[in-house]
Amino acid sequence: MCGICGQFNFNESRIIKKDFVAVNDSLIHRGPDNGSIKVFENVALGHRRLSIIDLSDNANQPMSSHDERYFIVFNGEVYNFLDIKKDLEINGIKFYTKSDTEVILNAYMHYGDKCFSMFNGMFALAIYDNIKKELILVRDQFGIKPIYFYQDDNKLIFSSEKKAILKSKDVILNINKQALLEYMWYGNPLGNNTFYREINELEPGNIIKISKDKITNFKYFNINSIKEIDISEQEAINRIKYLFEESVKRHLISDVPVGVFLSGGIDSSAITAYASKHYKGKLKTFSICFDYDKGVNELSLASKVAKKFGTDHTEVKISGDDLINVLESLDMSHDEPFGDAANIPLYLISKKLKGKIKVVLQGDGGDEFFGGYSRYNTIKNKNKWKILSFLPKLIELIQTENTKILRFQRFIDAITQKNQYVRNALLLTMESKYRNPIKVFNESMKNELKKLNPFERYKDIYCKYPKILDYSQALFFTDSQIVLKDTFFEKVDKSTMANSMEIRIPFLDKELTEFALSLPAKLKTKKGVPKYLLKKAFKNLIPDEILYGSKKGFGVPYGYWLKTSLKEYFLTQLNTDHVKNFIDIKVVEKMFYEHLRDKGNHGFLLWKVLILSIWLNKNKRIFNV
Repeated sequence: MCGICGQFNFNESRIIKKDFVAVNDSLIHRGPDNGSIKVFENVALGHRRLSIIDLSDNANQPMSSHDERYFIVFNGEVYNFLDIKKDLEINGIKFYTKSDTEVILNAYMHYGDKCFSMFNGMFALAIYDNIKKELILVRDQFGIKPIYFYQDDNKLIFSSEKKAILKSKDVILNINKQALLEYMWYGNPLGNNTFYREINELEPGNIIKISKDKITNFKYFNINSIKEIDISEQEAINRIKYLFEESVKRHLISDVPVGVFLSGGIDSSAITAYASKHYKGKLKTFSICFDYDKGVNELSLASKVAKKFGTDHTEVKISGDDLINVLESLDMSHDEPFGDAANIPLYLISKKLKGKIKVVLQGDGGDEFFGGYSRYNTIKNKNKWKILSFLPKLIELIQTENTKILRFQRFIDAITQKNQYVRNALLLTMESKYRNPIKVFNESMKNELKKLNPFERYKDIYCKYPKILDYSQALFFTDSQIVLKDTFFEKVDKSTMANSMEIRIPFLDKELTEFALSLPAKLKTKKGVPKYLLKKAFKNLIPDEILYGSKKGFGVPYGYWLKTSLKEYFLTQLNTDHVKNFIDIKVVEKMFYEHLRDKGNHGFLLWKVLILSIWLNKNKRIFNV
């Protein structure tokens, strides 16, 4: 796991190496073990290394091919690199390191673009051909690892984080109003949008080829190519057990110790079960409790799992003190507003464990690929709610501020939408057209945002789905493209890499995910049971009280913090001249004082306003309205 960056000057102007040092060093938190830069006149490649596989200096990057034609910078892990290496050796290719980076580079030289479909892992990389003078950027199929790029008439700059681009010279930036709108609806921008109009994300499963004269962008992976299979329940269960165990085995490949975040839920418990079986040595597991979870946690369940599988278990207690510094640190980690407050516990635990362990497995993805959310069953029964479609308008007429009634209004409005992509978008947000989040903006900004469609990303992916894709299956496909990439992977990558920690996600294994998406949706949520197939697959492996017990978990109490420890800070951040260029202060203050009286269900919207305000105040020299 590392940080990568680079620049390609179309006008062939020379890049001065010492001018690129600040760009590369802005990523030092992602790779404290080594930092190097390679310049080829008008092209630069930079790398910050977190050493995980082949700890020797021979595996440092940028890495060149033996003939020095190709150079690579790579962030991530390719877990099947040893299998690919064997095939390449059969074809007479010699290797000089034990790293996956060298395998990736040689696979590209041997197979060309086809190699990226062969890789099972998480990756964002750049390869420069010093003969053809061509640079390519590539991202893994679900976007676990990030890569951003800035482009103008003279140059293209890419990086693992936007902060490296911001360090570059002669970069002109404007605020992206579509991203601002999406943030207010969902808590983060969607698709390739960032808060900077001139900076885009490379889409998952995509390749960009850059030369002096042209830029081409094309897919090497298309989720719509996955077809539903006809399979019996028992066959599906057996296949899941096999694929998941193989995935965990692959995710343990490392030359440094590997641990597991063990929450006491199904997904992390299954990872722990198989990891403890295949890990060479005593597996370290970590469970977390916070001083704000009010005793509602799964520490006792996690402890039982750790005892069952004989792990070296540690309960880590984290304090929510010093929240202001945490919020401002996370603002710097994300480089733009990010509304999911679950980044706070991830940031705190990775900070607590910094220097103690580099690689940790965790259970993201189990819900999205195997039906862990209630909406997968709700969508199957959407027609039964039609009879209540009149209620949202009626509730609006009575102008209630009752939180429970407003939540019910939001749900009924979402589930009774005629348009499929709007319906699913509204099921995945805490906002609604009856409480449109753009109300927090001043008239000028509000008028700009009214011209834009907050559901544009959903519309874009839904119009590409095969017509035979049923409602439930479309929701699985959508979650894997939007919820995971735009919220969960962004949250995990930025909050943990800020503290030099690599998070691996066994549920995102290439073979496992493609199989899961090919399963009929009705099988994954059979009898209305969440994670039906996973529960069957892990029977007799995980204790029944975990498989069939109610998941406790805990929420991050941002609503409570806004009333208490962050009350003054919220008002201070809100009431600045720069924030007033965007926000209607009177409207927000009215909502804030209603929130203090437990009225209006404004908690998450106010939290997003706070995070936006912090970012605006820190970036007032960059942006004008």
